[in-house]
Amino acid sequence: MKKTFLIGRFLQSHAGAYRHSPRIAGEGTHLSRDVLQKRFSERKTRFRMERIRYALHVQAGLAVALLLIIGAFSLDFRPRGAEPLVLNSQEVVTMQEIVQTRQERKPPPPPRPPVPVEVPNDVILENDDFILGDPLELTMLTPLPLPDAEPEEDIDEPFMFVEHMPEIIGGQAALLASIEYPILAQRAGIEGMVVVEITVEKDGSPANPEVIRSAHEVLDKEAVEAVLEQRFEPGRQRGRAVRVRMAIPVKFRLQNS
Repeated sequence: MKKTFLIGRFLQSHAGAYRHSPRIAGEGTHLSRDVLQKRFSERKTRFRMERIRYALHVQAGLAVALLLIIGAFSLDFRPRGAEPLVLNSQEVVTMQEIVQTRQERKPPPPPRPPVPVEVPNDVILENDDFILGDPLELTMLTPLPLPDAEPEEDIDEPFMFVEHMPEIIGGQAALLASIEYPILAQRAGIEGMVVVEITVEKDGSPANPEVIRSAHEVLDKEAVEAVLEQRFEPGRQRGRAVRVRMAIPVKFRLQNS
């Protein structure tokens, strides 16, 4: 009985050592408490060093990634030889409605009649024969001047408003097909509306372009070239083809905006 009690106390005191200690060849079935504590302290120290080394590796990786990102943003990806794009300030253009003027020619006023001169009663008229009953000669009357007829020759000055304004042959689709959005303006994100004023000749050809509303000099040049490539139905006044001054808007807009 006493022997069984001692064996149980021995197994109870050494159960932790047997449960946690590995079986190492040549060292018996278990390790002593001091050896275990020493090995646990070594493992704890090694685990702490591994954590410190891991933290250092993470910090070093973040620093390298940050340096790579900064270096990528500092690189210049612009093509070599490209001219620097200078953005000029946009001009503010005030649009005013022009009232149509009519070219009317008023007839000249009739000549003034002669002012009668009073003759005294005591003056004797000499050598004047009065014959009663003579017919009145209508040929002696001065005919009234007729108003000047409107000249048939063509007027060189272009009209601003006519009965039938000029139209682009093919409509807006033909104008849009002629426009090429400049690459420099696309890269710089430049967009806006350009208004080009032209004179449509009698044969339907555009002439004398003038930019009355500017978005940027690059867009202005492209808009003028696109408008000059169009052909128009000429404007008509009283059934005749005449020169007309008109404005054409050209809108540039990026697809992503």
